[in-house]
Amino acid sequence: MDHGTRDELLGHLVEAVGSVTVAHPTRVAIDGPPASGKTTLADELAVVLRGQGRDVIRATIDDFLFPRARRYPRGEYSAEGCYHDTHDYDALNRVLLDPLGPEGDRRFRNAVYDRTTDAVLCPPVTAAPADAVLIFDGVFLLRPELIGRWELRVFVSTALETTVDRALIRERRVSPRADIERRWRERYIPSQQLYFATVGPTRHADIVVHNDEPQRPAWESRTR
Repeated sequence: MDHGTRDELLGHLVEAVGSVTVAHPTRVAIDGPPASGKTTLADELAVVLRGQGRDVIRATIDDFLFPRARRYPRGEYSAEGCYHDTHDYDALNRVLLDPLGPEGDRRFRNAVYDRTTDAVLCPPVTAAPADAVLIFDGVFLLRPELIGRWELRVFVSTALETTVDRALIRERRVSPRADIERRWRERYIPSQQLYFATVGPTRHADIVVHNDEPQRPAWESRTR
């Protein structure tokens, strides 16, 4: 396992992206539990890659949710519902991952849903150059519906109890503490435990980033 600074971690990830040799855009998954730091890492990686002249597409699983009325058939705090009923993988594959893949025409959309307004979106189609990089962050990205569609798989690992503490800080202005705690302990953490039990995402990752201390991360590269 390697330890280093944030910049050293980003340098390692940039090298990993650069080592991918395909004739279509490079699709990078940044997976991990809620509040593990995966979105921040994805944003930072995108900035560095753009600074090196790469065409970067940034997208997130939060823009591929089912509408709220469809997300909670098992209840708002159901861990099984979080894992099985939340994300529209068919749409994600159809409008983004497959068009950027080896058989795709590189004409994509990077969203189908607006979480703020709970509205279905249909943004204009964009054409990606063949050497573009998709940096996609979200939960459950290494599950069977998606596992074969990434050229690089990164898992951001953080102790689940740490994610609760981060969520309480991050969301304290928008949600009561009791609601945050309940959502994490009844829905989000058990859904991650279900994911680990059924999929074992770290076994499928190319790089596992240990992000309990974001400014002093550790990482390990896996072969698959």
